[in-house]
Amino acid sequence: MPKIQLPKPINETQRLFAGLCEKGGGPGGGPARTKVQELLKQSGQALNVFAFSEMAQALKENPNANPWHICFSVGLCWGHLAVLEPEFIKQAANYLETGSLASLNVAGKFHYERGPEPIMLSLRGGRALFSAVLLPTTLSATIKELHRAQERWLTPILSPNRPPYIGSWNATAMFMTALFAQPVLASTLVTHDIMLPPGGPIFNALSILHKTNILSKAPDGSELDDAKFEPGSIYANTGLMAELLPGSSGWSLIDVHSGLYMLGTRWAQSDSVF
Repeated sequence: MPKIQLPKPINETQRLFAGLCEKGGGPGGGPARTKVQELLKQSGQALNVFAFSEMAQALKENPNANPWHICFSVGLCWGHLAVLEPEFIKQAANYLETGSLASLNVAGKFHYERGPEPIMLSLRGGRALFSAVLLPTTLSATIKELHRAQERWLTPILSPNRPPYIGSWNATAMFMTALFAQPVLASTLVTHDIMLPPGGPIFNALSILHKTNILSKAPDGSELDDAKFEPGSIYANTGLMAELLPGSSGWSLIDVHSGLYMLGTRWAQSDSVF
């Protein structure tokens, strides 16, 4: 197999993966599949320790808020649109509930280098969706119920009048964070019944795993999280994530997703996770 040019590693997951590629022993001269699975499992579960804690804290600090609003707001932070701070979660959730322009303006101040506009447009789009979609009053407690809620959420996104800035990330991240709000439920997700965010680092990691012969296909769509919403691509890419589960026990699709994030991210702070 021709030598694959990997991006310069910025965290331990990427350094260890590069080492596995050097050793070979897998399909077509790529890394050994079982070793890659173990690496993704360990790094993903290490990242999840932080994610479960962050979701629990956000819900604890906002006991009277709509939990779906908290999940949507945390999703903006995990998508690197907003800084994860208690005040951001409070103000974002309040805007989603009340439409307060004061809360929207405060939430927009918690931006990264892309500025306040992606936050404010995402929240406006989210509020439009919450106005159009009837979700349960509490977070769905089973995978089947969560699947039904996601189907309802996606219906207006598929229409010609898709709310602004609701791309692949904002269309799916709330359901990922809802799983992180329920660790036991998250551990049961072993098939692609819930579509998970496929862009950015996840797309990059799936591409790397295809190039190194771990996955049978390249990911569909685009690495851009705010690109046009393509449900077929999101479903196909979640299916690729599910391909990584067989042959290794003790992990879920949420662990796979987080492991892929660690493999595909270019966020320097990820080196402190694993």
